Amino acid sequence: MNAQQLNLPGGCPLWLVERSGPAILSAKLWLRGGSSADAAGERGAAQLLAGVLSRGCGQLSGDALADLVEGCGAGLRCEAAEDGTLLSLKCASSDAEALLPLLLQMACQPWLVDDQIDLERQLNLQTLQRQREDPFQLAHDQLRGLLYGDGPYGHDPLGVDAELRALGRPQLQAVASELGQSGAVLVLAGEIPNAVEELLLAGLDGAPPSWRAPERQTGPAGLQQAALASSQDDTEQLVLMLGCTTTALGTPQALALRLLHCHLGVGMSSRLFVALREEHGLAYDVGVHHPARIGDAPFVFHLSTGSDRAAEATSELLREWQRLLEEPISEAELALALAKFRGQEALGRQTSSQIADRVALLLGHGLPADFADQSLVAAAALTPADLQAAARELLGQPSLSLCGPTHALKAAEAVWQASGFSR
Repeated sequence: MNAQQLNLPGGCPLWLVERSGPAILSAKLWLRGGSSADAAGERGAAQLLAGVLSRGCGQLSGDALADLVEGCGAGLRCEAAEDGTLLSLKCASSDAEALLPLLLQMACQPWLVDDQIDLERQLNLQTLQRQREDPFQLAHDQLRGLLYGDGPYGHDPLGVDAELRALGRPQLQAVASELGQSGAVLVLAGEIPNAVEELLLAGLDGAPPSWRAPERQTGPAGLQQAALASSQDDTEQLVLMLGCTTTALGTPQALALRLLHCHLGVGMSSRLFVALREEHGLAYDVGVHHPARIGDAPFVFHLSTGSDRAAEATSELLREWQRLLEEPISEAELALALAKFRGQEALGRQTSSQIADRVALLLGHGLPADFADQSLVAAAALTPADLQAAARELLGQPSLSLCGPTHALKAAEAVWQASGFSR
């Protein structure tokens, strides 16, 4: 990766990744914080603010901002995840002069108009309501509660209904004033325009933000426990989620877990797909969820099955988890996992947007920009014993979340209670 590192006046790191090809520019402004930084009683503030940032900034009203972006055929979005808020711009390089200044203006000079806050809040409340009608989301939310309790990772970035309803301009102004203070990074990839620093700072009236590079730090921790939660839902299927909290991106064991993720859940040759769907016909849907986090990331098996096969599905899912702890994967399985890992890395670097997104994520976590390349080298040195050691250290106390009809819940709960994990 041919990248140039600069610093904007005020200290914000700026990374430029020049790429030949179509005259396209992708820009990512990553601000550490996100929903894990939501204050007590204000869960949902980070995501609400992210949604409002594109509804007017600097000298542009929400309508004027939308007309400018859409008139250029560009894409502009803002969203908050658990560890940070991301502002993303994708445009033709010829439109960079008009559009690049928007990124810092949205973060430093948001309008925060009451009617736009009300509209964004209502949209988020509607999304939360739809999620409560989805058995998969219900099981996911339950498991998050088991794994993180009331901690910083314990709620959906969209927030909690009662607290979201109470959020208004004063709370968002307070959150907006802290944007970037815990670390920020700006990454541009594609055809980089001339005088790019001046373009980015245009419209700030000579007052660039005082931001520094995100530092490597210990993030939110999870609960180390084995627990069960069930939610009744009148459907013909049972959703099972089995998982625990593990470790942060960049720690020694995290790479081993990423390879286990590839082995277990990537593609139709993955262990869970073959064992649970192909061999036993148990799964409508099966996979592994293991996102990158600054703190203790979740490692989760998820399975949807017919309610009449609840006991068998639960037993097989627990057996696959136990297998991780008791049996190292074979050399052939490790070779396949490595091939998938390399393939995923290659597929994640095809476009300027993907490259900018990857670099911003790594730098936002306080990792070096070439961390992905370092990981490819380090992964090749891991052995089946290394993967099993990581599993034994981190995956020994999974929790189970269930959502489905009453008879299926009872059957699944009985299998859980009889397993060694419940004790």
